[in-house]
Amino acid sequence: MRTRRGFCYAMCSEKRTVKRRRDVAGEQKNSRKRSKVSSKIVGGCDLFDALPDDLVVCILSKLSSTAGCPADFINVLITCKRFNGLGLHSPVLSKASSKTFAVRAKNWSESAHRFLKQCADCGNVEACYTLGMICFYCLQNRGGGVSLMAKAAISSHAPSLYSLAVIQFNGSGGSKNHKDLRAGVALCMRAAFLGHIDALRELGHCLQDGYGIRQNIVEGRRFLVQANTRELAAVLSMPPSALTSTSWLTWNPLPHHRHMMGSGCPLLSDFGCNVPAPEAHPASRFLTEWFATRHEAPGPGLRLCSHAGCGRAETRRHEFRRCSVCGAVNYCSRACQALDWKMRHKAECAPLERWLDDDGDDNANGDGNRGVIERQRW
Repeated sequence: MRTRRGFCYAMCSEKRTVKRRRDVAGEQKNSRKRSKVSSKIVGGCDLFDALPDDLVVCILSKLSSTAGCPADFINVLITCKRFNGLGLHSPVLSKASSKTFAVRAKNWSESAHRFLKQCADCGNVEACYTLGMICFYCLQNRGGGVSLMAKAAISSHAPSLYSLAVIQFNGSGGSKNHKDLRAGVALCMRAAFLGHIDALRELGHCLQDGYGIRQNIVEGRRFLVQANTRELAAVLSMPPSALTSTSWLTWNPLPHHRHMMGSGCPLLSDFGCNVPAPEAHPASRFLTEWFATRHEAPGPGLRLCSHAGCGRAETRRHEFRRCSVCGAVNYCSRACQALDWKMRHKAECAPLERWLDDDGDDNANGDGNRGVIERQRW
């Protein structure tokens, strides 16, 4: 059968087949040219293979120290065998940032545990602190967790020093007789010297109350003012995109409750600055997610710290101190109480008398509800 121009359908199909074969041959030829260019060798070695290991390790160290999430570093390790081998060298893991191994609680596994342990063995203080907190509070490996945090504290890691101070103040992992207030104050002093805001605030309250140290109200107020100053400086140094609200420097209309804060220096929110909450450490976020996603209580009758950015859990009953007004919240430290008070609890706190009668067994356990109230005259 012919068309109007006199061509047969068979001839047209044959021409299309020949044209297709030519196109395929052309593509193969171009691909061979590209492969020749990409596989160009210098001195008999591939360009990537010619890079010295020291240079690759330096690049990977920079990447691990600036990674914003674990995927930024893991994706490089699975790129090739060489990256996988050099990426696990000690210089790379020792400089990894806390966000590099900020694993989510729902993704916790043996491999994540091994990776954190490997980073800690390489001398990474952030890995020591993160794994120490997980072992102490989540995995209930008290001795291993304290050892890891102590290893980081020896290297002047401020969060580890402060966490060890909280453990000493509360006697965590033991009975109430294991409290060592002087050791807690000494650890707080070291962390405060390094500029840790929570440690400065905790030390200021200890000096005002004479808790573990001789009372010095003037010096305590000075530490509280310094904590507020550092808190404001940390907020002002944040990029504008990191602030959730552009109107954080506004007047706070809520009244100042002196029965909660005592005679000490008020927080910045009481001066008129609604300072946004600081970003929680990856270890604290892990603790919070661990008990929330797994629906696991720390134990029978045990409670979590009411400050949302903390995540610490009691290791024995009535370990944390409760609010002396409402009794509905409890905190592991004065710093957590101060942060939660200005962020949330100030608007919710109301006198509640029933909790005084509900905890009649507290005195039988040795902690004594009356002692808790006296220590909580915040």
